[in-house]
Amino acid sequence: MIKKALLGLLALVLLLAAAVGINTARKGSRQLQVDPLAPVAVDEKAVAERLAEAVRFKTVSSREDAALNADQFKAFHAMLQTRFPKVHATLQREVVGGLSLLYTWQGADPKAKPIALLAHQDVVPVAPGTEGDWKHAPFSGAVQEGFVWGRGAWDDKGNLMSQLEAVEMLLASGYQPPRTIYLAFGADEEVGGPKGAAQIAALLKQRGVALDFVIDEGLLVLDGVVPGVKQPTALVGLAEKGYMSVVLKVSATPGHSSVPPLKGTSAIAMLSASLKRLDDEQLPAALQGVAYEMFDTLAPEMSGFSRVAMSNLWLFGPVVQKKLESAASTNAMLRTTTALTIVNAGNKDNVLPGRAEATVNFRLLPGDTQENVLAHMRSKVAAPEGQFELYALDHGKPASSYKVAPTSSVQYATLNRTIREVFPDAVVAPGLMVAGTDSIHFGEISDHIFKFSPIRANADDLKRFHGTNERLSVKNYAEAIRFYHRLIPQMAGAK
Repeated sequence: MIKKALLGLLALVLLLAAAVGINTARKGSRQLQVDPLAPVAVDEKAVAERLAEAVRFKTVSSREDAALNADQFKAFHAMLQTRFPKVHATLQREVVGGLSLLYTWQGADPKAKPIALLAHQDVVPVAPGTEGDWKHAPFSGAVQEGFVWGRGAWDDKGNLMSQLEAVEMLLASGYQPPRTIYLAFGADEEVGGPKGAAQIAALLKQRGVALDFVIDEGLLVLDGVVPGVKQPTALVGLAEKGYMSVVLKVSATPGHSSVPPLKGTSAIAMLSASLKRLDDEQLPAALQGVAYEMFDTLAPEMSGFSRVAMSNLWLFGPVVQKKLESAASTNAMLRTTTALTIVNAGNKDNVLPGRAEATVNFRLLPGDTQENVLAHMRSKVAAPEGQFELYALDHGKPASSYKVAPTSSVQYATLNRTIREVFPDAVVAPGLMVAGTDSIHFGEISDHIFKFSPIRANADDLKRFHGTNERLSVKNYAEAIRFYHRLIPQMAGAK
């Protein structure tokens, strides 16, 4: 009996191993086979100097003061008019919302649905006290050691300027697009885009415009970052997570610190316990949706056990998910994340405060709602009813779950092909944008919104994003110009 059971178990193991092996072998590469594009001539020194000039404008945006640094934005606009004369002689230019720019390049076929390229002018501020940590001053626009240095070189003036460089080159060659092309450059993306992208999208909708294709900043050409993949990985964002900040206020009887209340009942104690629960018991993770499609696409490009596991998620799914949850970057693709960002309580060392409050930031996975998040947060509050208040700040954005761009479309295939032509060493896969972009405002006028920046980045580079020593390689910047130079006619002519 035992022998039969063991033989049966062995047969089952062999059958399972055979199934895993066959499934792994059958999952072939999904990469498009294309010939690398002969590089278009780009004057690297000249384009780097123009990007450096753009970086020197301190176009820092503010949620509280929409007119902050308006002089810098206007000076930047004047520079663009000078440096891109053909663009400004040919394209219609409109100022929207005070400081944002909308360019219209009229297509030859008025019946063809137009396309839009997005980028933003504004940058985040430099953290006070860190200016001395920069190798080159944050707004110096230094061109040194093969890089353009400074705040905005990568995010997002690199995209904005490379789009204009590409259009200027196309105009110089006599190119006329079959369909109309919009260039939309918001001035307040870093604070949610209410006066920039939101107003531009509303204006286009009012004019009856429906866009065939939208590309905005987003995921990158990552080198040595995606687990199990040796080649650079170009991830194309199909959707982006939502944004929500919730304030929790806890109240208790104030008093003298010499006679503290019972354990766990002070305002600070109850707030601390609530935050600990929120941090420990986060919203559930799942390997599904865009994240599943990404790893399913990348599985054939992996080697060793990574390829076996990713090719057989029906068996190894729980193991893979646990591994992905253990790294911050991949964990963010699997769940609505919880980040404890602001805490305030007390003003004197011998006084028990009557109120303690905190702000918690959530990045919503497509499918999760703000109502779900509020219910989850309420369930973790360690204070009696009547002693706490919970409310969402009004600058949140829902996840783009209703607009997940399909990878089966002509639009995605054309973008995919262009990436493979310009970055022939990279594999391409769909991905989820975990941060926010201006493109979320365009969901009502386009079904094909992609979030991709033609920027190469390794793990060290990622630390520079919104951080110290932001920079962009001059050679990579030239690649970005070539990317848009190829993408524009490809998308403008796609059927």
